[in-house]
Amino acid sequence: MEVLGSHLLLELKNCNSELLNDLSYIRKAMIETAQDVGATIVGESFHHFSPQGVTGILAIAESHISIHTWPEYGYAAADIFSCGTSFRPMEAATKLAEALECRTPEIREIQRGLAVHEAVGR
Repeated sequence: MEVLGSHLLLELKNCNSELLNDLSYIRKAMIETAQDVGATIVGESFHHFSPQGVTGILAIAESHISIHTWPEYGYAAADIFSCGTSFRPMEAATKLAEALECRTPEIREIQRGLAVHEAVGR
């Protein structure tokens, strides 16, 4: 069955805490990941919290890539949602986990839009 999109939920545990608190590094890693897997970046927003933590989102033509970090726990929650076929979301998940030196990544996939797709009879 065809779906409209793939949504990956990343539980990134045991990451490098210093990297998780470095907004410039997070931004660069996300942009490079997106470019490496064929995504088309159309916008971005990043923020560093006080005293620590980073949140960021890349709006991509194929949907989005987002992250929220908790350096004090060595943890990041990331989200990769993709529509279309030019973008490789699982490869993006792997690259992002590697960039954060994650030792315990967990990736869950949710198929999006299946019921809608079936309801309109396509």
